[in-house]
Amino acid sequence: MAVLGFRTSNYAVCIYVHGTQRIANIPSEYHEPVKQYAAEKYTIEYYATDDNRTKQLDTALVHGFITAVEYDETIEYMNPPLRR
Repeated sequence: MAVLGFRTSNYAVCIYVHGTQRIANIPSEYHEPVKQYAAEKYTIEYYATDDNRTKQLDTALVHGFITAVEYDETIEYMNPPLRR
């Protein structure tokens, strides 16, 4: 099945911002594109300090919208990579 951009962004908003959907519950072909989208769009500033770059993702994790594994997989897509 083709991965559609509007569905990717919609899933990402529902998962990472509103918490009304879970990655495990969306079609599997969207799992990685949604994480990539979140890594690109849900950071505060491109070159912000590491703790600020993940603020929206941190919020999603704290509220249980995503798991710790999903969080780690999402930040792996950040560009430039998150310093560890």
